[in-house]
Amino acid sequence: MFDSVLIANRGEIACRVARACRALGLRAIAVHSDADAGAMHVAEADAAEPIGPAPPRASYLNAEALLAAARRAGASAVHPGYGFLAESADFARRVEAAGLAWIGPAPETIADMGDKERARRIAEGAGVPVLPGSPRFPPADLAQLAAAGAAAGYPLLVKAAAGGGGIGMRRVDGPGDLERVAEAARSMARRAFGDDGIYLERLVAPARHVEVQVFGFGDGRAVHLFERECSAQRRFQKIVEEAPAPGLDDDARRALAEAALALARAVRYRGAGTVEFAVDADARFYFLEMNTRIQVEHPVTEMLTGVDLVAAQIRLARGDSLADLRQERIARSGHAIECRIYAERPEKRFLPSPGRIAALRWPAAARGLRIDAGAREGDAITPHYDPLVAKLVTHGASREEARLRMERALAGTRIGGLRTNVEFLRRLVAHPAFRAAAISTGFVEENLSALIGEE
Repeated sequence: MFDSVLIANRGEIACRVARACRALGLRAIAVHSDADAGAMHVAEADAAEPIGPAPPRASYLNAEALLAAARRAGASAVHPGYGFLAESADFARRVEAAGLAWIGPAPETIADMGDKERARRIAEGAGVPVLPGSPRFPPADLAQLAAAGAAAGYPLLVKAAAGGGGIGMRRVDGPGDLERVAEAARSMARRAFGDDGIYLERLVAPARHVEVQVFGFGDGRAVHLFERECSAQRRFQKIVEEAPAPGLDDDARRALAEAALALARAVRYRGAGTVEFAVDADARFYFLEMNTRIQVEHPVTEMLTGVDLVAAQIRLARGDSLADLRQERIARSGHAIECRIYAERPEKRFLPSPGRIAALRWPAAARGLRIDAGAREGDAITPHYDPLVAKLVTHGASREEARLRMERALAGTRIGGLRTNVEFLRRLVAHPAFRAAAISTGFVEENLSALIGEE
């Protein structure tokens, strides 16, 4: 049992966790860098602790500073949110060693799933379909790269073994580019993760990106909360998600869910997690990775099922029975869509657009609309962190009803003082291919001119 939670994160997810803590009668403790002293997530918490200068490695990635903040504030648990240290097995171990409850999977599970090549082997052992690929290439050992590329087959992806979120991922269409792309991916992985190991994986093209939300109890039992469609991506990162995934028949949905549960059970998964798949034109699916944390797009599933996933994470960690979270009691209703609003310039290859929010107007409160914001009017979106401003989520009895509500919500959103992707998102959800649910992971790139208003 515990009565206070240190939220080892910032922005929108820190606000979201604070709301869940309040609903459960727990004290929410925020942390902040010097740049975030006046941020929204600080204002929404019951207490706040400084953790250092603006650069992430000096603050939000500084495990010692976070643990010191927990000690000062008298916290009894830590919720890592997503990003930063959410998938750091070392941080989870240090939290537990400090006598604090870790609201997340076991450190060993985080380590297994965090090494993407090792995760592939575990998934294969659990009977989950896996794409052809290579073992991990350790630093300074690319001697077998050409042979591994030929064995995997082209086109393929070079992926960071310790990666996630599309970072360190590069497409290769033929052997002539493999070594150059592998070195570029390795360099990016080293900067992002401190680990420049890479591996190769066959690319399914065209493909859809479909993921299954799971929740495990740490003892080999697990439930699923259906699937989400995440094919609308830019730079291998999701920007629009929806549930259920359109166009899949019941057999395909059941097979995806059972594969995700097989993996969750095999690793005795604890808490909320997501198993991601590439799905080809014939509805064959292949394991991509498992995210051992709450996902940015979790509100889609919450709107679809009525299950509060963040509260469930916290309740499990404090020892609640969770008798209400049984498979036969988890049902879905209607359709939900989420759009991520970023301070970025789509016409400049989605480069971040930091600045101060001079004016902010969200759409009026309405049935079937949820706004998860991480910034307010007057707040600064700094170059130090991910430029996510907020997430709009809509729900309807049908996909078209949810889509129309999203169109109206985006039309009713006004953000002044910096550039955002709001108009880009409005064009995306109004695009004929999106309306017809006929998109793949290449949709944004293939239709970029229309989506940025050049046509």
